[in-house]
Amino acid sequence: MADTGKSDGAFRTISEVGEMLGLPQHILRYWETRFPQLKPLQRAGNRRYYRPADVALVQRIHQLLNRDGYTIKGVQKQLAEEARKGGTELPAAAAHTPLHAIRDALALALVEDARRSA
Repeated sequence: MADTGKSDGAFRTISEVGEMLGLPQHILRYWETRFPQLKPLQRAGNRRYYRPADVALVQRIHQLLNRDGYTIKGVQKQLAEEARKGGTELPAAAAHTPLHAIRDALALALVEDARRSA
C-alpha cells in the first residue's frame, strides 16, 4: 500500500483509497453499486471507511477493469468465479459475522475518537 503513515490494518477514507489508486471518489461509490462484495463502513453523513479487505477488493477490481481490460459484467463474473473456487482472499458480504461488525464499529469509534483528540 501507499505510504500514508497508517498501518496496513488501518481504516482508510474514500479519498485515501482514491488517491492510492488514482481514481476519483465517484468511481469508488459507483463500484459499490455494481459489486455487492464492496461494503465499506459508513458513518454519519455517509462518510466511508474502507477496511483492509475492502481496499484489497478495490485494488482487484481496479486491476481487472483498468489493467486487464475486463468490463463491469466481466469483473462481476470473475469475482463470482474466484469466490466459488475459494481462490480469493476478498471479503464476501455474507461472511461478515455480527462479531466482525462489532469489532469494526469499535475500531472505527477509536479512529474517530483519536481524530477528535488530535
